[in-house]
Amino acid sequence: MAKYSEEFKIKLVTEYLDGNLGYRSLANKYNMGSQTPIVEWVKAYKSQGMEGLKRRKTKKEYSVQFKLDTIQFMLNTGASYLETAVQFNLNNPSLIKRWMKTFHEQEVEGLKLKSKGRPSMSKKPINQKKKEEKKLTREEELERENELLRLENAYLKKLRAFRENPNAFHEKHKQRWHSNLKKKDFD
Repeated sequence: MAKYSEEFKIKLVTEYLDGNLGYRSLANKYNMGSQTPIVEWVKAYKSQGMEGLKRRKTKKEYSVQFKLDTIQFMLNTGASYLETAVQFNLNNPSLIKRWMKTFHEQEVEGLKLKSKGRPSMSKKPINQKKKEEKKLTREEELERENELLRLENAYLKKLRAFRENPNAFHEKHKQRWHSNLKKKDFD
């Protein structure tokens, strides 16, 4: 959904209130995909004045009780999201829709304020690898150490061969690469 400037909102609301054009005509005139935003702006303006058209600079955090009151009002009266937003001086009906969805999925627990930011380092879970390593028997530890030494030895041999003759090393691997390609072509 596009975000519109306050000036644009005011212009459309005053044009609607002057009575020259309806919601659909205004939406067509200004190449808007839907008339819904204009309807919302007009209702917000009628209930809250200019404050209803302003975009909030910071996110306001609402208490769980406020969210519950809003949801309860909507359920009891059968009011739409827009009507509920007007009743509770909210300029964003989709916020109520989100609260309603969360309430249906997680009940009251989902409406509680969540802590923001990165969790502290002390609360990080212990790494699974460290747990697994501690469970190894002495024999398994020695086998693991042997495997690591074999890998290190193979790496050092290849490094020494490369340093002694870099061109031969490249030729050897180039030939291997070409022979692998030929094998794949015939398979």
